[in-house]
Amino acid sequence: MSIAETFANLWHTTGIYSFAQTAQATLDGNCVEQFLTHFGQPIMLVICVFLMWLGIKKQYEPLLLVPIAFGGFLSNIPMPLGEEIAGPNGFLGIIFSFGIDKGIFPLIIFMGVGAMTDFGPLLANPKTLLLGGAAQFGIFGALLLALVLGFDMASAGSIGIIGGADGPTSIYVTSKLNKDLLGSIAVAAYSYMALVPVIQPPIMKLLTTDKERKIQMTQLREVSKREKIAFPIVVLTLCLILLPSACPLVGALTFGNLCKECGVVERLSDTMQNALINIVTIFLGLTVGSKLQADHFLTLDTLKILFLGIAAFSLATAAGVIMAKIMNLFLKEKINPLIGSAGVSAVPMAARVSNKVGLEYNPNNYLLMHAMGPNVAGVIGSAVAAGVLLAVCKPM
Repeated sequence: MSIAETFANLWHTTGIYSFAQTAQATLDGNCVEQFLTHFGQPIMLVICVFLMWLGIKKQYEPLLLVPIAFGGFLSNIPMPLGEEIAGPNGFLGIIFSFGIDKGIFPLIIFMGVGAMTDFGPLLANPKTLLLGGAAQFGIFGALLLALVLGFDMASAGSIGIIGGADGPTSIYVTSKLNKDLLGSIAVAAYSYMALVPVIQPPIMKLLTTDKERKIQMTQLREVSKREKIAFPIVVLTLCLILLPSACPLVGALTFGNLCKECGVVERLSDTMQNALINIVTIFLGLTVGSKLQADHFLTLDTLKILFLGIAAFSLATAAGVIMAKIMNLFLKEKINPLIGSAGVSAVPMAARVSNKVGLEYNPNNYLLMHAMGPNVAGVIGSAVAAGVLLAVCKPM
């Protein structure tokens, strides 16, 4: 082979040559579809850089948004190299097949969430379980809207779970119902979780009066260690009896929580809270990002999903607040409706937002621990809702 041929072959492997070839093909075709076909990868590279900027500069869910964006960047490298990275035989494709396709990574993350979660506020005020349950209305409301917009049942179930404001649950359900939507739904779920402080306050203020926002709640009772140990066992038992399809998520959550509360396996609890969840978060983010391929992401359905995601999140927030107002019609000791917005399972961000808005209207009104009740109830509620969706929406 001559030196000229060697340099020519090297030139043909560069990204510049690939971009030039796609540009020429697009000019020859002259239509939008061909434009997206040939320029989709460069567009996705720009989008992924923007997502990295949101995670790094704005610190919007950086632990997952940064690896998701980087995984998307790798999967959209021009030429066959991108397929070698994110395709079935690429290293991200192999990890995806094991961790996401089989549903392992979201379950491990749920173990870590369980090990980090204190269900004490919920046990101290069990009524707040209703607020966490009411917030799941956003999931089923979005499901109905998705059906109206023309999505099939499996896709509608994948979209609806965004309303639970729980990234691992959204990924788990979508991996079972419609893998093609995984990238769009993961980005929507984590983006809206990061925007909780922006999305929720206007809805909370719109649905409550000045007097309701100033309601002060009494200090929660102390919860015994025995109650905390019994709680995960009781929850899993009820799930086994009533909704077996939710057992993988609920089982992982309750196992992690039991290890935390029993006090005799601190090493296991510490591993789940730190090393294990961190390792899995890296792989989860990269492999989910590998599904941000141009032909799957740059579609009209993606815009619909982003719209339905914000609708689901808004409905969930509103439903929690409205449920608290309804409960106050029957309770002697009133609940501050602001804690109803924490029924979404964005722990603990949603509880902090409830506390922050409450302090704006009453400087002595500390709602954080009260809001943690519906917040952790929302974690259980989203797992139960996921079980319902898997039982109802799964393709035959």
